[in-house]
Amino acid sequence: MDQSEPETVDLPGGEQAQAVSCPVRWRRSTRARRVSLRIDARAGEVVVTLPPRAGRRAGMALLTTHAAWVMERLAALSPHIALEPGSEVPLGGVPHVIRHVPEAERDAAWLEPGAILVPGKLEQVPRRVAEFLRAEAMRRIQVLSAGHAALLGVKAKALRLKDTRSRWGSCAPDGTLAFSWRLVMAPDWVLDYVVAHEVAHLRELNHSDRFWAHVARLTPHRDAAVEWLRAN
Repeated sequence: MDQSEPETVDLPGGEQAQAVSCPVRWRRSTRARRVSLRIDARAGEVVVTLPPRAGRRAGMALLTTHAAWVMERLAALSPHIALEPGSEVPLGGVPHVIRHVPEAERDAAWLEPGAILVPGKLEQVPRRVAEFLRAEAMRRIQVLSAGHAALLGVKAKALRLKDTRSRWGSCAPDGTLAFSWRLVMAPDWVLDYVVAHEVAHLRELNHSDRFWAHVARLTPHRDAAVEWLRAN
């Protein structure tokens, strides 16, 4: 049952966000007595170990129960950004300071000029910031994809967020568009290009001259955005 490649699994998005995709590698172990999960920091994925008689349903139940913990740990893997009070997180390429406001009577983080404010207990800050970033990523991607799709006369089947670092976006044959939630930290014009690129695939599922003509129609930032993505 051990996999050569991880499987993409949807987890509940928490207080603000929609379902979030994360990479999961399934392992079957004759020595395991119970279902367990751990984070493989080097690979940036979740490893779920199943004993001989346990099925994936048991593994999914454990993942769902600990979804917040999994998302918090995966978010913390980034070597460049610490999701803790006082740290700066780029939002749309603009630095925002994380501020902990435990006295605030809110259930989720919110945005103010130059800052992301986070209520609740101190230990909840990383998870709530990660949830806020995912929710903000989905909000911005929904707006951009709707606008680009209208110009091309196409419609995405669904939008999904993934926790990936090497692949910023993808378009499945069925019209589902997937994006790395980390794009919300990139400059707005970079996010715009990636969304335009994937929406253009709804017309041309290739990289032909026609495809690039659609991209050029949707966004003028291709060259600069590609350079930024290669550097980051």
